[in-house]
Amino acid sequence: MAACMNKRELKQVAKRLGHAFARLELLEQALTHKSYANEAPPADGVLHNERLEFLGDAVLSLVVGEQLMVAHPEFHEGELSRMRAALVNGEELANCGRQLELGLALRLGRGEERSGGREKASILADAFEAVLAAAYLDGGLDAARRIVQASLGDRISGGLTDDPGLDPKSRLQEVLQAAGQAPPDYFLMEASGPDHDLRFQVEVRQEDRVIGRGRGRSKKAAEQAAARDALEGIKGAGESDRPSGQAP
Repeated sequence: MAACMNKRELKQVAKRLGHAFARLELLEQALTHKSYANEAPPADGVLHNERLEFLGDAVLSLVVGEQLMVAHPEFHEGELSRMRAALVNGEELANCGRQLELGLALRLGRGEERSGGREKASILADAFEAVLAAAYLDGGLDAARRIVQASLGDRISGGLTDDPGLDPKSRLQEVLQAAGQAPPDYFLMEASGPDHDLRFQVEVRQEDRVIGRGRGRSKKAAEQAAARDALEGIKGAGESDRPSGQAP
């Protein structure tokens, strides 16, 4: 069991991260699983990544929160909190680890290696947080920002519209409920075009009043577009938490 990782391998990981480490030992620690450290001779003084994972969790939360606020100035605290929670969940972070090929570089104990540890979502997610912390300690918050932007930037700027807790239909339901109003109803008004390229048109109504219209390649997409249209109408009327026309 080697006490140190090959510097060339570490630099390849650093290149994928987009940060040139002045202290490669931080990256080495970030890629060292507890199972490896437990099997190493005590004299080797091998450090595992759990402490870095702890710090990385905090750094990730800060950077994602900051970038969400910049990308979505129209969202309120509750929406931002839910978006951040969806972005920093284990599976999302494991995907980030896979994209960076962290599994190939991990130092694992023999048992963890045999059980497929390089592909385990929990280990990959922890490793991503740990390498983020290593970059932060080595290069400051700017280094951490660059990694988060490269790994999660599209998800952050896209608003997670595929997340069921954050889509326009859910948000519209929330707005109407908060205002003490009846829930919205969606009506398919038209389906046109050839079978391979149908277009759907939907109206969303609240108490028999049309509050939004939308079109899409599926009924679901049209409903989301109609909900988004309704939300824009509410915001345009200056009533961010009430349907348009509702008295303060």
